[in-house]
Amino acid sequence: MDQSVAIQETLEREENCVIAVQCDVLFDDAEESRLLGLVESTKENAIFIYTHRRMAITADDVSLEDILPISLEFSVVEVSSPEELAVVGGDTRVRVSFQDEELELRLPFGSHSRLFLSEVNRAWSDVCKSPTQQPKFEWISKYRRASRGQGDVKQTLTPLGNTITKLNQHRKTEKSSDKKGNIDKEKASNSVTQKSKAYSSTESQAISSREDRDDLVRSSSHTPSNKSQILAMPQFGLRDNLIKCELLKNEDLYTYLEDFSIFLGTYNVNGQIPKESLRPWLSCTLNPPDIYCVGFQELDLSKEAFFFNDTPKELEWTKAVSEALHPDVKYALVKLVRLVGIMLIFYVKKEHAEFISDVEVETVGTGIMGRMGNKGAVAIRFRFHNSDICVVNSHLAAHIEEYERRNQDYRDICSRLLFRQLDPTRPPLTIMKHDVVLWIGDLNYRLSDLEVDNVKELISKKNFEKLHSYDQLKRQIDEKAVFVGFVEGEITFQPTYKYDTGSDMWDTSEKCRVPAWCDRILWKGKNIKQQHYQSHMALKTSDHKPVSSVLVTGIKRVNDDDYKKTFEEIVRNIDKMENECIPSVTLSKQEFHFKDLKFMQHQAETLSLFNDGQVPCQFEFIQKPNEPTYCKPWLTANPPKGFIAQGGSVDIELEVFVNRSTAPDLNSGKEQIEDILVLHLERGKDYFISVAGNYMPSCYGTSIRSLCQLREPIQDMPSEVLRELVEMSGDKNAAKTEKPLDIPKELWMMVDHLFRNAIKQEDIFQQPGLRTEFAEIRDCLDTGMPDSLPGSNHSVAEALLLFLDALPEPVVPFTFYQQCLESCSSASLCEKVISMLPQCHQNVFNYLAAFLRELLKNSASNRLDINILATIFASLLLRSPTKQDLAEKRKTQEFFQHFLTQGSS
Repeated sequence: MDQSVAIQETLEREENCVIAVQCDVLFDDAEESRLLGLVESTKENAIFIYTHRRMAITADDVSLEDILPISLEFSVVEVSSPEELAVVGGDTRVRVSFQDEELELRLPFGSHSRLFLSEVNRAWSDVCKSPTQQPKFEWISKYRRASRGQGDVKQTLTPLGNTITKLNQHRKTEKSSDKKGNIDKEKASNSVTQKSKAYSSTESQAISSREDRDDLVRSSSHTPSNKSQILAMPQFGLRDNLIKCELLKNEDLYTYLEDFSIFLGTYNVNGQIPKESLRPWLSCTLNPPDIYCVGFQELDLSKEAFFFNDTPKELEWTKAVSEALHPDVKYALVKLVRLVGIMLIFYVKKEHAEFISDVEVETVGTGIMGRMGNKGAVAIRFRFHNSDICVVNSHLAAHIEEYERRNQDYRDICSRLLFRQLDPTRPPLTIMKHDVVLWIGDLNYRLSDLEVDNVKELISKKNFEKLHSYDQLKRQIDEKAVFVGFVEGEITFQPTYKYDTGSDMWDTSEKCRVPAWCDRILWKGKNIKQQHYQSHMALKTSDHKPVSSVLVTGIKRVNDDDYKKTFEEIVRNIDKMENECIPSVTLSKQEFHFKDLKFMQHQAETLSLFNDGQVPCQFEFIQKPNEPTYCKPWLTANPPKGFIAQGGSVDIELEVFVNRSTAPDLNSGKEQIEDILVLHLERGKDYFISVAGNYMPSCYGTSIRSLCQLREPIQDMPSEVLRELVEMSGDKNAAKTEKPLDIPKELWMMVDHLFRNAIKQEDIFQQPGLRTEFAEIRDCLDTGMPDSLPGSNHSVAEALLLFLDALPEPVVPFTFYQQCLESCSSASLCEKVISMLPQCHQNVFNYLAAFLRELLKNSASNRLDINILATIFASLLLRSPTKQDLAEKRKTQEFFQHFLTQGSS
């Protein structure tokens, strides 16, 4: 959980907590937990030190103890020993100095601590750049005498020069505090230092609130030093990367395999609350598994969960799971991650908790516009001993005919779900960059080409092998469209969807869904054997049945003696060859041309590097003088930096992708597809790579005013005309050659198509379209005016949303945004604001509002309501010029709702 939120609540409006980290303050015979916040104000930075009674959720949980200004008198130095640096799993020890005092801290192992230190180093570097302009820290002075009530500063601070001295004195006297203080301190200490929070089904009764559940997750998310882990902490040097590379190459010399059992479970609960024990599902094995990974889908189907990602059912189902784990051992709850109704919980046996490290979580929404989280995936990656494991829980697109959409969801999840590494400068890890990948969830693939009666007949005969031949997922895997390299065990159980809730009867509703194996478990990796794969008919809460599998997995463990020998041998060899040769590489080519680039159309070419030198080399794309990044925003090199062994090679993907932020300048001709990349070799030379191409102008990313001036397709217009239109749109006094269109013709085409074909379409604007169909729609709008647009209604609806999202200036221009917020409570004031918009923007707003009111008249068929439409469209039509907070989001929705009610102008 992001503890900076709690710190932010204690600060003034102009102050910002950049990042927060929990740590231990070390002294002679004890250690105490503290919360550190890097706080920025008026371009000055300071570290705020807080005591806390638990993991900080709100301001009430923290109390400000000290402030360390980051000035020239400040320094922070890592003091971990070489032995600690040589292994992964060790915490980071640092010494913080201010004036004549020092403080030693231990930060928990992980990428977040590294990110915190990186941000502190950045702040200190900024101070060093201007040594003559020392910060004054006047904004800190108010904290010296302040005592601002509950949740804020709880005591008067002594002058800043005595901050660390005061902390040292505080340590000695704190032990004499009252009993309640000891209890609170013990809570704080436990939340950081204990190895795991283990519990049995009887102990789990204590999980009675969200705070309790959060404490349970947090208390075990921090793992202690694990001396069996390997590979150096990031030191950003060539030597360390050489050692890391050689250790990976020689892993077989110091590791051995040991089998551990991993229980995987998936359950689509259809928005229900737990109504029965989950033990028949989660405790179905004779022997307790070493690891549990339990996934849920459709945890909550309410609009609050969909739009605000908040649900009380998270706690209810977590409690139900904790009570149903195998009763013979105690388990630690390591991590929980949720996206709307998709939730994944990770438990481990208490005895294994110390060997879990590098825990990271990520989520990806694949709903409408690729953002909404009603469909998508959550994932947890971690290192167990010396094996990297990634667990994915996904909920893919529904409906029997939408298998292509499911394929697209899978590809989106694989490409967009990225885990940051310990070294923040290194490229993130993809799902497939793990030794073991476990994929569970409601994948929603159905049975095709069989009538419902034929399906039920095969089920009654238990002829699952023949029935499986009609399974969409099997067919897509056979065609290598999805899950390439994954394995699924033999299916020997009847389909898990769809049942009448509370029974084992197939769907008797009017739709009479064809039974299907929607709920699946697959894996990828070596040394994995499946012990069982089954459904659990005893559970009747949902219209799905839960599924489980136990995989016995060979995990790499480190032999410490063999590791030491290997490490020492590698270091000796590197010592011999260091400084002997200058690195060099051969490039496959140095000029790249991308032809006919289009809006949101990915293109990539491969740059191959071959290490033809006598030593390994490290490469990195570096910034050119006076440029903020190494490349233009529409270009990416993947990976942007890396390491090549002697005689080895690496492929770098040069990827071009034009999105809403880069399209406007490319449409107008202000920017061209031109860039020079500088490839730098550590201790070697620089290579220059030319990237060029041509961009096809699009209505996507072109302003409303410019589009209203265009009577012909945008790609039929000369580039100089488009440039002139952009210049005219910024000049209110520019002469108009002819009367502009009332609204852009491209917008009219999409809305007219939806009005004629999709007014009663179920889940319109809630279900995504296909990317291939969007490309066809975009090309039609940009090149001509066909009688009808291609693609499904869902694809046209998403194309409309993307069009609005890509407008350089939203329908309600940025200059009117604040007025909208201030007018949201009054319909007449809202209408007055709209009447003040430029005429073309006013026309578009009223046209869209009228269309959406027509949709609401058919809500019985399309399942839309005023809240859904306000939530989707308000964020597009009333975009904030800065980051929008939740209160502003609600106000924009309230503003827009006035125009969706019957009779609005």
